[in-house]
Amino acid sequence: MSARSVDVAVVGAGPAGLAAALAAAESGASVALVDAGVRPGGQYWRFPAPGAGRFTPDTLHHSWRLFVDTNARLDHLAGQQRVHRLAEHHVWSVERADGGWAIHCLVGAEPRQQAARPPITIQARRLILATGAYDRQLPFPGWDLPGVMTAGGAQALLKGHLVVAGETAVVAGTGPFLLPVAVGLARHGARVHGVIEANTPIGFARSPRALLGDLTKVGEASAYGARLALHRVAVRHRHIVTRAVGTDRLTGVVVARLGRDGRPETHTERTVACDLLAVGWGFTPQLDLPLQVGCATRMDVDSSLVVTIDDHQQTTVDGVWAAGESTGIGGADLASVEGEIAGRSAAASLGVAPGPAGLSRLLRRRAALRRFAAVMHRVYSVPPGALDNLPDDTLVCRCEEVTAGAIRHTIDDLGASDPRTVKLLARLGMGWCQGRVCGFATVCLTARHLRRPTRAEDLRAFAQRPIATPTPLGQLAMPPADGTPDVAGG
Repeated sequence: MSARSVDVAVVGAGPAGLAAALAAAESGASVALVDAGVRPGGQYWRFPAPGAGRFTPDTLHHSWRLFVDTNARLDHLAGQQRVHRLAEHHVWSVERADGGWAIHCLVGAEPRQQAARPPITIQARRLILATGAYDRQLPFPGWDLPGVMTAGGAQALLKGHLVVAGETAVVAGTGPFLLPVAVGLARHGARVHGVIEANTPIGFARSPRALLGDLTKVGEASAYGARLALHRVAVRHRHIVTRAVGTDRLTGVVVARLGRDGRPETHTERTVACDLLAVGWGFTPQLDLPLQVGCATRMDVDSSLVVTIDDHQQTTVDGVWAAGESTGIGGADLASVEGEIAGRSAAASLGVAPGPAGLSRLLRRRAALRRFAAVMHRVYSVPPGALDNLPDDTLVCRCEEVTAGAIRHTIDDLGASDPRTVKLLARLGMGWCQGRVCGFATVCLTARHLRRPTRAEDLRAFAQRPIATPTPLGQLAMPPADGTPDVAGG
């Protein structure tokens, strides 16, 4: 494998990664910014694929100005060879090497391209992991029908390929992310029959200090609400989709009101016709690489497993920092602040900078944004009864076709007492997605059936993977390439 050395390697080019790379480089460190995407921005600042059409940013999201400024400064530093931007580099493994870190990458946007290009290894003295997150899903009858997709998937098709995934849509689940998804679909021609929100924003009234700490979020929510009203899209609070209807594809969804106990009230059920259901229950941090290098983790307010960090974003592993959604789901602004702290701290640890300048200001801003995130998670929590009375024939793991009944069978009849044992006995999470889709639901179903709370070790059973991205065996067996190409993989 080819290799080149830098002071700091940043994995992930979303808000946290871009901020970390910029801060480290402007502090004097040489930086490699490694990302699987064709263009920078991650999931927050997604651009259309080449040839997909003209890009129109979401003007309701104030952080676009931050992206434009950060990207321009990184471009300037790249021109001076102080930042090396490595797009289409998929990190499948990280290991210690020569007192630093070896970051092993497959190169190419698609597996076919990766098979034709030699893998790359980046050597770095310090490592910053800004690996982001992906949609959290809960199973329900019919969720495997064509036309049912994650809210993030519908948004990715729209922003990345300018494709509206359906003509008539319902957006459901919980959390503020549902609003821009519904606005985007309506704006581009879909008839959105409603946003089915399991919670209500009234809970924010109990935490005025958190709201005052991030008034921009309030402004964004109000702007999205106004845009939904313009498109005549109703938001139904305290409601949930209980099942999807259809044979070969989605034709409608059944919606019910949630009672005070968090369980659907069957007598309130009604059917809404649609050919697209975009559903999301928040996000799950992408922890493959942090766990691979041995970072300690904890369970956050929203029951997500997140990386444990100190005030400078440093993990429990020497020489490794983490920033963004992997340390707690909080949005682009929080991720950017954490990335800047991590970048400055990593550079300071190398002696190329006197210290993380302006740290007190950044820490105050981070504290305010974290307070808001904590309140947001409490307000938009998963209803306690969302998975109650799930029929036995409902698929939970779609890759291996494992049902809710099979999970209960491993507990009741085979003696499984934790999600890891359930996974081994029923083969959940052993397919293509490696538990990314079904992991959280399996943990919740198992804990609920055992009548105990979810624990951090339960979540780790589905988050830990020896290889972080699908990797062809032939690529792993490939002999070292002759010569040493430059850091951009040329």
